[in-house]
Amino acid sequence: MMTDFDGSSVERELNSGERLLWKGRPRGGIRLRGMDAFLIPFSLFWTGIVFFAGIASFTQPPQKGGGAPGLIFLIPFILVGLYILVGRFFADAMMRARTEYGLTNRRAIIVSGFFSRSVKSVDVRTIPEILLSEKRDGSGTITFGATPFGWWMQRNPWGFGSSSATPAFEMIEDVRSVYKMIDQMRAAKAES
Repeated sequence: MMTDFDGSSVERELNSGERLLWKGRPRGGIRLRGMDAFLIPFSLFWTGIVFFAGIASFTQPPQKGGGAPGLIFLIPFILVGLYILVGRFFADAMMRARTEYGLTNRRAIIVSGFFSRSVKSVDVRTIPEILLSEKRDGSGTITFGATPFGWWMQRNPWGFGSSSATPAFEMIEDVRSVYKMIDQMRAAKAES
């Protein structure tokens, strides 16, 4: 079940005596997440308010703060609104394209980074809780550790950096078979 990638980052993280059992990447492209149920209406509301403020500013005479000076003040708000509405989806897709997962005989490795390289490592044999979230098509997410209350607020909706406070293999294909490998490692550790 090994997946092949050019210029793999996971192999560089292997320690002496460590074997790579699986490696993969999150699904590519534009993807909706659960938090988008909140963020899309919020971004439409934000962008709508800024848009109408811009129209109102443009129609006011310059003596009353309208025209170009009023629009210049609104530019940062317009840019933030456009990023929340559209740009974050592209940033998230680019971040996932630069993410690679690996499962070894000892641990789970997450290599990612947009501006710099970041490596997370989790000993799956000793972590108390591992959560499997599977979709109908067999893809899904494996989360390493308990998801704290308010997990949806701890996710990074902006597309840069880690998307979750808890390490996870997000949006991977055939998630159940990877989960079974982890489960077998945990069972072997418990027996020894």
